Amino acid sequence: MKNITGKRLCKILEDNGWTLARIKGSHHVYTKEGEEARIVVPVHGNKEIKTGLLKAILKTAGLLSLFFMLTNI
Repeated sequence: MKNITGKRLCKILEDNGWTLARIKGSHHVYTKEGEEARIVVPVHGNKEIKTGLLKAILKTAGLLSLFFMLTNI
């Protein structure tokens, strides 16, 4: 799996219907209407998010299979 930055992940979430609820420090919290889950994305400049956390966030957002399809092209 290709690692991406927190900024890029925020853009992907927003493009898929997630809205920024609040920011506390370097953590951006996203919610989506109709979803109970909330997603916390660490945005530390241009530092990449590690694979395990990235996979967990994408799974929660329901975007894991979409992300695999896009990165394996």
